[in-house]
Amino acid sequence: MSPLQDKYINPFTDFGFKKLFGTELNKDLLIDFLNQVLPPHHRVQELTYATSERLGNTELDRKAIFDLYCISETGERFIVEMQKAKQNYFKDRTIYYSSFPIQEQALKGNWNYKLAAVYTVGILDFVFSEDASEKEVRHEVQLKDQHNRIFYDKLTYIYLEMPHFTKTEEELETDFDKWLYVLKHLPDLENRPKALQERVFQKLFEAAEIAKFTPEDRMRYEDSLKYFRDLKNVIDTANEEGMARGIEQGIEQGIEQGIEQGIEQGIEQGIVQNNQKIARQMKLNGEPIEKIIEYTGLSAEEIEVL
Repeated sequence: MSPLQDKYINPFTDFGFKKLFGTELNKDLLIDFLNQVLPPHHRVQELTYATSERLGNTELDRKAIFDLYCISETGERFIVEMQKAKQNYFKDRTIYYSSFPIQEQALKGNWNYKLAAVYTVGILDFVFSEDASEKEVRHEVQLKDQHNRIFYDKLTYIYLEMPHFTKTEEELETDFDKWLYVLKHLPDLENRPKALQERVFQKLFEAAEIAKFTPEDRMRYEDSLKYFRDLKNVIDTANEEGMARGIEQGIEQGIEQGIEQGIEQGIEQGIVQNNQKIARQMKLNGEPIEKIIEYTGLSAEEIEVL
């Protein structure tokens, strides 16, 4: 089936993700999803959407633009991000983003520094683990001391590595399994699977059905899907070409300086060339400089001369 003839939207597109989770009409979908992802002791009853753009304290400070940013009725902050491709300094970026919900809690005058919890949830369409043998789907990260005891339980990062989720429909056991299954396979489905008969999934499939979109929403989705496919194609191609070229150059250098060291340097060169190619394509697509920096790790000066 052609992608533009799919029955359901791709949730990894910007439009698809916000259509399913970023509107008041579908807020219950986001709440149910978060309650399956968050630690068992934390359950969200109600959420309020906040502006997804956060500015620094001065004009020179960098800003942050989240996919979704919301606040619970008890004050907890939630950043929810759908990441389509691996970026340089990905972990650094999520730590930086989480600093904004912390800083905004500061009160003027006599303040005792008490903070509400901040959660960052990343749904990743790539593998970020350094250990290739590790196949964990859900990663939960908190500050711990040298004895592996929780030092601070109000700052939590949860990453979902979707490529590691390989369960079939017959293997789905929990609501968490079902949510990951539908996020991964939604654009490939033609009907709602029998394992996903709960009311929340009924609503999700109704919201995701492209045939029910207005002409304006369909156009916006098609634009978002085109950008998603173009970016993914550029990144995949650049990765293949960059790595192959890098290894080839590394082998040539290895004749003089040792094979292992030469290949390592060649791979590094391939990664740089890969990022440059992605940046060029994103510039041609009219993407803002902030987004190009996030996806490539290149500086504004390096991007300017490409």
